[in-house]
Amino acid sequence: MAAPAQAAPVVGTGRTASAAMIWSALAVVYVVWGSTYLAIRVVVEAEIPPMLGMASRFLIAGALLAAVLALKSGWQRLRITRREALGAATVGLLLLAFGNGAVAVAEQTVPSGLAALLVAATPLWLMALRVGGGERPRALTWLGVLIGFGGVAVLALSGGDTSAKPFSIALIIFGTISWATGSRFSPRLGLPRDPLVTALYEMLFGGTAMVLLGVIRGEPGRLHLDRIHGSGWFALGYLILFGSLLAYSAYSYLLANAPISLISTYAYVNPAVAVLLGWLILSEPLTWQIVAGGAVIISGVALVVSAERKNPGP
Repeated sequence: MAAPAQAAPVVGTGRTASAAMIWSALAVVYVVWGSTYLAIRVVVEAEIPPMLGMASRFLIAGALLAAVLALKSGWQRLRITRREALGAATVGLLLLAFGNGAVAVAEQTVPSGLAALLVAATPLWLMALRVGGGERPRALTWLGVLIGFGGVAVLALSGGDTSAKPFSIALIIFGTISWATGSRFSPRLGLPRDPLVTALYEMLFGGTAMVLLGVIRGEPGRLHLDRIHGSGWFALGYLILFGSLLAYSAYSYLLANAPISLISTYAYVNPAVAVLLGWLILSEPLTWQIVAGGAVIISGVALVVSAERKNPGP
């Protein structure tokens, strides 16, 4: 099992990742990624092809991050080995091309809130991978996962959308499994020791794969820049700067420095954030079921965090 968050090393820096650093990164993932479901929905509704739109999101964000790191520390910081490149390409394919890309394609018919609820299954797949790998999570961790899914169920029962196509639902489930697999095995793939360098290469490799997938899907023929609404450009810019450059870098940092069970709690919080933003921005109803479900989700998060803090580590 991973070491407790309070004493995790920052890979490649020689410093120690404090609890404040880890919780700051987790807060970014909680809030920003909760808002990306809405932004992705706006992008695809603005007639931006999903794979090409998400490819531009990650390619631009990766290029910007590379420029920032090079200006700050020199181009030498960006050098990686062949093994590190292969690891970054694998994670970029699983998390971004198959994970995020599947969600973007599905959101052409699946509402953003429902997509967030489906992605909340990530901890379940992570737990299955842990058990399949021979680990035995603490009983309190299991309880937290079950309670978290209970909260998701309450949210799901508060309202659905029968217009969502079954194939789109299956696509999100596939993307969720892919994301969980990449998150679970990323520490074993020999990634670059610098989490920010890891993030930029994963975005560049993942974005490139998404371009290829977009071409296979025939998206270039459906791309008409003159038809894209202003809201679509704004949402894409938000995804580039906040959803990718800020939040994905924070997520890569967490993968290198925090227990996976703690990291995966974002899948509980993101749906609550998505529902709240829908209420604030789109005037969607905020029912007692939604309030109760959010409270139950946070309770599950608290149990998982408590279990991981009690884990003595290796």
